[in-house]
Amino acid sequence: MLLMKDIIREGHPTLAQRSEDVSIPLDDTTKTTLKEMMEFLENSQDPEIGEELGLRAGVGLAAPQINIKKRMIAILTTDEMNEKLYKLLLVNPTIISHSEALTYLPGGEGCLSVDREVTGLVPRYKKIRVRAYQYLPDTDELRKVVIKVQGYVGIVIQHEIDHLNGVLFVDKLEEMLPGVEPVVFPEVEEEEME
Repeated sequence: MLLMKDIIREGHPTLAQRSEDVSIPLDDTTKTTLKEMMEFLENSQDPEIGEELGLRAGVGLAAPQINIKKRMIAILTTDEMNEKLYKLLLVNPTIISHSEALTYLPGGEGCLSVDREVTGLVPRYKKIRVRAYQYLPDTDELRKVVIKVQGYVGIVIQHEIDHLNGVLFVDKLEEMLPGVEPVVFPEVEEEEME
């Protein structure tokens, strides 16, 4: 089971290096690592388990963050409308096309490998197409996929792919992004208690 102590932090040399392609077919060690990466995200998002284990909630994790220089990422998040769940284990992901239009998270990005408070905006492509192998642990299946995503999920995937290339979000910070539209999250309406 992965814990916060297994997550390497900003300044560690692995986070600044390009990761290697994963050999296909996957070996058992790689499959176990992928399962543990997803388990970490699931545990981190469960309030009780997360608190008990002292985990920071995460929506994405890249293998370099656990000091494994392999091109593998785990994603566990919903889109900005909270309508669709993305639970993805991607191996050798590559962005094969992207929009010219950019976007960003208005509150900035965060990272399990960055402990300090960071202000600034990170320019990201509004839409991306990603080619990868998707590992499905329930059926032990590896399939070639092309995934089209936009908005928040696209940002999460771009953030994780950056890790595979030795780039942290803090390396891309801008003070302002004039003319770029942010990802918009719907307002959560609070019901009045009577």
